[in-house]
Amino acid sequence: MLAYSTYSEAGGVGKTTTAANLAVAHARAGLKPLVVPLDPQDGDLSRLFGVDGQRTESVDNVVRHMIRRPKGEFEDLIRTVEGVDVVPEHNMLSDLAEYLQREKEQSEAMGEAFGIHAQLLRVLREAGVPDEYDVLICDPPATEGPHLYNAINATRSLVIPVEPSAKGEAAVEGLEELVAGFEEQLSVQVGVLAAIPIGFKNTRDQRSILDGIDYPVPEVVGERASLMEGCWMQQCSAFEYVREHRSRRRDYELETLAKFDRLARHLEAEVGIEAPDPPEPGDVDHEVMTV
Repeated sequence: MLAYSTYSEAGGVGKTTTAANLAVAHARAGLKPLVVPLDPQDGDLSRLFGVDGQRTESVDNVVRHMIRRPKGEFEDLIRTVEGVDVVPEHNMLSDLAEYLQREKEQSEAMGEAFGIHAQLLRVLREAGVPDEYDVLICDPPATEGPHLYNAINATRSLVIPVEPSAKGEAAVEGLEELVAGFEEQLSVQVGVLAAIPIGFKNTRDQRSILDGIDYPVPEVVGERASLMEGCWMQQCSAFEYVREHRSRRRDYELETLAKFDRLARHLEAEVGIEAPDPPEPGDVDHEVMTV
C-alpha cells in the first residue's frame, strides 16, 4: 500500500487541495484510496469534498476510535466522493491532545500502555485498511502536535507542497529537523516521496529555491488560484471542477490536471504499485475501469 501524509509547515500553500487532487488522481487510475484528514479548522478536506456531516460529540468519529470509545464500526465513518473514500473531520479533533492525554492517564492507572502518537495507526490496522485499500493519504494540520504525529506514524512518508519563496524554503529546512526528531522519538523511519512547488512563476529567485530542494521534485505547479478557488466554491476536485463547472477547457488548467495525474503515477511507482487503468494525463473525461 502507498501511504503518505501531505505536510507543509507554511500555511496556505495548498496542502489540502494537493491531498484531495492526488486522491482523485489515484482513483482515476483504478486504485482505491482512503483519505483521513485530521485538521480541525473549518477550511478542511471534508468541506472541500462536501462530506462535512454532523459534528456534535454524540456522533461517531475518528477521535472516538482513537481513544477507544467508538460508537460503531470504522467503515461506517467513511463517505465516498469522486471514487475516494473519506473519513470526515469532526469537532472533537480540536481537543485531540486532551482526549489522548486523558486516555493515556487512565490506561496507565490500569497498568496498560497507551502510545499517544500510535492510535491512528492502531485504528487503521484494526479496521483492515492496509488490506482493503491501495492508497492511504493523511492530511494533518501544519502545526506540530498529536494530529501531525499520528499521521506521520500511520504513513511513514511525506509529500510536501512547497511555496517557492524564502518562506517556503525555510519551511522545508524546518521539516528536516522535525522529521529527524520524530524518527528519534518513535524509532521509525520517515521518507519524503516528493516535494511539490506550487504557485511557481519561473522567476530567477524561485528557480534558485527549487535548485536547493534536496527532495525529489517530479512536477512543478504554476499559479492556479482561480482553479483552486473554484474547487472550494463547488466542493469538488480540480478534475470535477474543470469537467462540470468550466464553460470551456483552458489548456493551462488541463496541464495542471495532467501534473496531478503524473504525480500520482510517480508516487505509486515509488512503492512498486502499477495502477490498473491510468488515464492519459489530464484527460478529464477518462472513465474509470470497474471490475
